Amino acid sequence: MKLDLLDLRILRHLLSDGRSSFRHLASALGVSTTTVAKRVEKLEREKVVKGCAAMLDFEKLGYDITAVTEILVSKGKLLEMEREIAKLPGVCAVYDVTGEIDGVVVAKFRDREELSHFTKGLLTMPFVERANTHVVLTTVKEDFRLPL
Repeated sequence: MKLDLLDLRILRHLLSDGRSSFRHLASALGVSTTTVAKRVEKLEREKVVKGCAAMLDFEKLGYDITAVTEILVSKGKLLEMEREIAKLPGVCAVYDVTGEIDGVVVAKFRDREELSHFTKGLLTMPFVERANTHVVLTTVKEDFRLPL
């Protein structure tokens, strides 16, 4: 999908405040409310905008542990395994990667018991050959909103 300048300006505003009303966006951008509504609808239909959500401080909600797990999958079952792993509680991201491992999983847990259950569960999944889990000590930055 090709984005024009107005689309980019709308996206910038939504990144900084996803709760902005179409009326507020229209006023800030100097266009009509109908124009903004149609553009946002188009961006949603094209899956450029997948939804609007609040940015939460998960530590304040009790998720004190973030773990990054490298997985090695056997017998060409990577996509199937990643889809199953993505459904597990606490999983925030699942990536196919290049290199000596097949995938990377980022997940959040309330305590060591949840992390232990998750890690042991991964190792019992068919075709997961190896899982190497790293516990995050300090989160320096965690924000997937990129400037446009």
